Amino acid sequence: AARAAGPVAGWTPSDAPRTLAGLGASPGLAIGPIHVLAAQDLTVPDEPEPLTSGADRLHRALAATGDQLRALADDTERRLGKADAGIFRAQGELIADTDLITLACQGMVEGHGVAFAWNAAVERMAARLSALGNPVLAARAADLRDIGRRVLAQIDPALRGGHDLPDVPCLLIAPDLAPSDTAGLDPARVIGLATAQGGPTSHTAILARTLGIPAMVAGGARLLALENGTRAILDGTTGRLYLDPSESDLAAAGLWQVRQRERAEAEARERARPAETRDGHRVAVGANVNTPEQVPLALDQGAEGVGLMRTEFLFLERGDTPSEDDQYETYSGMLTALGGRPLIVRTLDIGGDKQVAHLHLPKEENPFLGVRGARLLLRRPDLLEPQLRALYRAARDRIPADAPTGKAAPLSIMMPMITSVPEVLKLRAICERIRAEVGAPPVPLGLMIEVPAAAIQADVLARHCDFFSIGTNDLTQYALAIDRQNPELAPEADSLHPAVLRLIHMTCEGAARHGCFVGVCGGIAGDPFGACLLAGLGVDELSMTPRDLPGVKARLRASDMAELRALAVRACEQEDAAAVRALDTPIATGA
Repeated sequence: AARAAGPVAGWTPSDAPRTLAGLGASPGLAIGPIHVLAAQDLTVPDEPEPLTSGADRLHRALAATGDQLRALADDTERRLGKADAGIFRAQGELIADTDLITLACQGMVEGHGVAFAWNAAVERMAARLSALGNPVLAARAADLRDIGRRVLAQIDPALRGGHDLPDVPCLLIAPDLAPSDTAGLDPARVIGLATAQGGPTSHTAILARTLGIPAMVAGGARLLALENGTRAILDGTTGRLYLDPSESDLAAAGLWQVRQRERAEAEARERARPAETRDGHRVAVGANVNTPEQVPLALDQGAEGVGLMRTEFLFLERGDTPSEDDQYETYSGMLTALGGRPLIVRTLDIGGDKQVAHLHLPKEENPFLGVRGARLLLRRPDLLEPQLRALYRAARDRIPADAPTGKAAPLSIMMPMITSVPEVLKLRAICERIRAEVGAPPVPLGLMIEVPAAAIQADVLARHCDFFSIGTNDLTQYALAIDRQNPELAPEADSLHPAVLRLIHMTCEGAARHGCFVGVCGGIAGDPFGACLLAGLGVDELSMTPRDLPGVKARLRASDMAELRALAVRACEQEDAAAVRALDTPIATGA
C-alpha cells in the first residue's frame, strides 16, 4: 500500500518549485537531470508461415526465454537476494501458461505469423488482467508484457527493444518499466526513477527499493512531457518531483541527503538493540515477511519475529491453488527459519484489490465492500480448512511442548476483515475442531482490526480472541471512505488522520480490558513518527518491512513513554492529518 502523503521522513523545499506528485514507491532523495524514456510503440509485422514451422519457432523461442529468465533469476539472486529473484522465476512459469500458448496457436491456425499471433495473445491476456482494476493483477499484466517482449526478441531479433541512457547519472522518467528493465538498472547511472503508471506494490517498485533507488510511481502523463536535462529533485518517500529547484533548495537537499545517510548508518549499527524507550518501556518489533527465504534479512535488520505473514502470496504467485502439503512446507519453513521467534500468520485475505483467477470468485460491483477476508473464508471451507490443517500440522511438528503460548508464542493465527462476534465464534469453532483432528497444541488466535465496526466493538471482540492486529491501511480506507488505490485521492488517505488515530486508541482501550495485546502491521508502523504515535496510543507490537526496522527502533529508543502518551493525546485532538504531522518537531523526536 502507498504510504501516506508527506511523511515526516520526506524533504520539503523552502522555495516553491514546480511540483509533480505521484505515490512514493522507494524512499530517499535523488538530485540530477531528467531523462525521459519515450514509450516504445512496437509494430509487429504479420508474416504468415506454415503452422508446423511457426509452432517450432514459437517452441524454440519459449525455451530460449525460459533459459534467459532462469539466468536472470540466478543473477538477481546473487545481486539482490532470493526474494527478488522469485519475480523472474514466477515469470518463467507465466510462459508455460497453456491458455496463453493456446491463444497464440489459435492465431497461427487462423493464418497469422508467429510473432504477430504471439504478441496478440500476450496483449489480449494482459489487457484482460489490467481491466480488472487492481494493482496485484496490474503487476502481473506488466510481467506478462515483459516476457512477451523477450519471446518476441527470440522469434525475431529485429523486434528487440532497448533504452538509451545519457552518460551522466540521471533521474529516469518512463511510462512504466518492466521488472527486468528495473533489475538491470545501474544505480550509478539511474539515481532516481519516476513512472507515469504503476503502483507502489508493483514488482518494479519492489526492485527499486531493493536496489536503493528512490522512486515514485503513478505520476501521470505530465511526467512524460518534461524536457530532457531539466534539473530536478525526486523524493521517493513522499512521491514528489521538484522541477528547476533554486540553488538554495539544491544545497538544502544535498545536505539532507548527507544527514540521512549518516543517520541510516548510525541506526544500522544499533539495529540489534531492542526498541526500549529511555524510561524502560519496551515495544515488540517484527517484520512483514511472506517466505522463509526473507526471514534472515528481517532478523539481520533487527526483527524480533514476523508480525505478519500474508498467505495470499502463496496463491497469487502461482497459477493454481497450493495444496495443504505445499502450505505445510512453507509454514514449517517459516517456523524453522525463525528458530523459536514468534510468527503471526494471517489466513487467506483475498478479495478487494487482491483477486485470484483460479479461485473462481464471483465478480462484485464493489469488492472492497463485498465477500473478502473472513467473509470469504466462512463461505469457502475448501480454502479455509486445508490452510488451517497445514498451520496446525506445522504447530504440531515444529513447536516444542514447552514453547510459550502467550503473545511470544512461536505460531499465532490471525483472521482478516472481522466485523462481528458471530464471525469470530464460527471461526474459533472451526479452528478448535481442526486442531483436535490434527492433534496440535493450542495456538493463539487473533483478529485483524480493519473496519471501524471492529475498532468500536474491540472491548466485546477481545473476550473471544488472544490478540488484535490493526491493519491501518484498510482501517484508513474504510474510516475515510477513500479507495487507497485511487491515485487522485491516495494522498488524502493518510493513516495519521485523527479519526483513524481515535479508532486505534479505542481498539487499544478495548483490548486492555481483557489483557489482549495489540499489534499494528499497516504502513504507519514503519514510519518513525507514526510508530511513536502508535506506541503512545497503547500499541504493544509494531510490524513493518525489514528496511524500516532500524529507523523505527532508533526513534523509539530516543523517546520517553510519558512524552509519547501525551503526544498521542494531542494528536487525537487535532483537526486533520496535516496538523498531526506538524506535531513531529525536533523537540518531540528527541533529536
